[in-house]
Amino acid sequence: MLRARPAKVSIGKRTVSTWAYDGRLPGPRIEATAGGLVRARLVNELPADTTVHWHGIRLDHRMDGAPGYTQQAVRPGGMFDYVFTAPDPGTYFYHSHVGMQNDRGLYGPLIVADPHEPLGYDEEFTVVLDDWLDGVIGTPDEALRRLNASTAHDDTLRSTALGGVVGELRHPYHLVNGRAADAPEVFASKPGRLVRFRVINAAADTAFRVALGGHRMAVTHTDGFPCAPVAVDTFLIGMGERYDFLVRLGEGAFPLVAEAEGKGARAFAIVRTSHRAAAPSSDVRLRELTQRMLRYADLKARRQDLLPRPSRSVTVTLGMRPSGNEWTLNDRLAADPMRLRVERGETIRIVLDNQSPMWHPMHLHGHTFQVRTSAGPQGPRKDTVNILPRERLNIDVRADNPGEWMFHCHNLYHQEQGMMGTLGYGPETHRMKH
Repeated sequence: MLRARPAKVSIGKRTVSTWAYDGRLPGPRIEATAGGLVRARLVNELPADTTVHWHGIRLDHRMDGAPGYTQQAVRPGGMFDYVFTAPDPGTYFYHSHVGMQNDRGLYGPLIVADPHEPLGYDEEFTVVLDDWLDGVIGTPDEALRRLNASTAHDDTLRSTALGGVVGELRHPYHLVNGRAADAPEVFASKPGRLVRFRVINAAADTAFRVALGGHRMAVTHTDGFPCAPVAVDTFLIGMGERYDFLVRLGEGAFPLVAEAEGKGARAFAIVRTSHRAAAPSSDVRLRELTQRMLRYADLKARRQDLLPRPSRSVTVTLGMRPSGNEWTLNDRLAADPMRLRVERGETIRIVLDNQSPMWHPMHLHGHTFQVRTSAGPQGPRKDTVNILPRERLNIDVRADNPGEWMFHCHNLYHQEQGMMGTLGYGPETHRMKH
């Protein structure tokens, strides 16, 4: 049971009023086994319509939680039973897909276990990253209204790694598992243990640069799918992406840092394997953040996860209208969305051509795709991919899950300012009303 309702939650030393599932931030951890059923009843105790989207899961389209496309939004006082098979093991999450609700507390982790788990490790931790403003500087809806009333962008929010301006606004807090740096989450373990970290970026407007002080990490999964392990010091994770990594822990108390890329702020937690070790400071400088960073070209999918060669290509141009607050796919806004038509069984190549001045984490519902990098044919399987300004990126999609599926930017502000289209099977059918 997921009760979506107004709640007061602690984010450390501050308590805020927000909307949350079961009064918790993040929402309850949902666990399943690959091939098994997930059952979750959404009870809407909010003063607004809502849904739940199961991010990254290749499920029946009627359970996808996309209002106006796959279900009617659940009215206040109503309920909806989500029942679906989780086909693939991995790290996923769930969140509201109505308006700005995902920039409140309406999200939580969904972990799908592999019944034949090939990795050997001693324990695992889930790390949910978020940017937070609700109840501190107004609401996300008010922030969106301010952005819609302006043509300007904050040029001080910049990162070379993301090709320029990184986001739309500064959030006053950045959280690990719902906790700010002033009262950080502590992951307790023992020296020498091999630990799997599952990292989820549930933020609305922030990419994070993640590192664990004093350790290198072996990245083993991206967006739930396994890859050949890659040893790196840090990685960038865009909104909607997930990475799993393995690390053998040393003895002490170590900073787990998620820099808010280009924003001069960070989310912070502590990994502790010794009671005696002094806690690291939340502003500690980590050399790992400036060392080897993961690239998509480093990620190699397993042979069985490679997709067939595409039979055709379509180009999706990412753009910005002169207003500065309208973001487009093939020059169309969400009110009259771009639609990519596919036929069941085909594999198509989508050429993402970013002609806009900002990077975008593009997410496809109901499918995974293969990122085609310059490193060869074994690019990673993903459902969310970051594309930089003036970059062209190829993703191959196998049309094996009929329905009408959202394809959109996972910067929530860009999504609400128009950057949302669809991938649909066969002739277009009439859209249901929200």
